[in-house]
Amino acid sequence: MPKVTRRQLIADVGAATQAYQRATQALDDEVGRALGVGPADLRCLDWLVDQPRSASELARRVGLTPAATTSMIDRLERKGFVRRTADPADRRRVLVEMTQEGQEQTWKLYEPMVIEGMPLLEGCTTAELELLMKHLTAVREITERYEERLRSR
Repeated sequence: MPKVTRRQLIADVGAATQAYQRATQALDDEVGRALGVGPADLRCLDWLVDQPRSASELARRVGLTPAATTSMIDRLERKGFVRRTADPADRRRVLVEMTQEGQEQTWKLYEPMVIEGMPLLEGCTTAELELLMKHLTAVREITERYEERLRSR
């Protein structure tokens, strides 16, 4: 069996990354359907998982106009997934946060995959996990820089 060249391995990693992105997109499409929300709404929920955000930040992160963002927040609020709250640092400013119901509904759809994937990470050495984190962080940073360049064209 011929040894795989470094060039071929780099190409294979690129192809595997693209396949992973497609699989993730397909999964997110199914999660959105199960929740009864569209792709932009699901991206909004994803941005709210870790912290409340302003409508203007959500508009920028999700790529919507302010009017479309307001409609999206209204839809998600009617479904019970998000709520508007006053910013504790500036009561004039409104933040959007995920509700407990929103967190529970989304987590119940992703949790089985997280549980199934946990042994993959647990089977890695500390050095392998550190390398994986270094790679994922670098790829995310490159992606964010490229997105910003495209947005500012």
